[in-house]
Amino acid sequence: MLCPVCKESMVVLELNEIEIDFCTRCSGIWLDAGELELMFDTEAERKNLVESFHKEPDHPEKHYKCPICAKKMIKVHVGDEKQILIDKCKKDHGLWFDKGELKTVIQFGSKEENKIINLLKEMFESSISTNDKGENK
Repeated sequence: MLCPVCKESMVVLELNEIEIDFCTRCSGIWLDAGELELMFDTEAERKNLVESFHKEPDHPEKHYKCPICAKKMIKVHVGDEKQILIDKCKKDHGLWFDKGELKTVIQFGSKEENKIINLLKEMFESSISTNDKGENK
């Protein structure tokens, strides 16, 4: 599958028995329909999250094409504050998350520490930093 942003091939990663498509270039994530809901521990969390989606079809941010059907996706705000903006296939093939957006959506939708958040931290956040001389801190 090609990344809708960079057009590079994405790699398939298994995250707690859920397959996600990850772009190593832009760090975007594609989730097929229904996979986001599987990341939540309770049915109430799943329902609340899905009900918090608000379509923003005229949003000025660039609209990407679905990597499955190649149709232009719509912008969707997550939550009442409209702080998180993701891309959703009009034909419900799935959701596109730019770098860091999936983690933010899961934190928004989960009331407790979520096992998926911990896995995302392990997979995508580097715990090693370097100083100006290139030495590990």
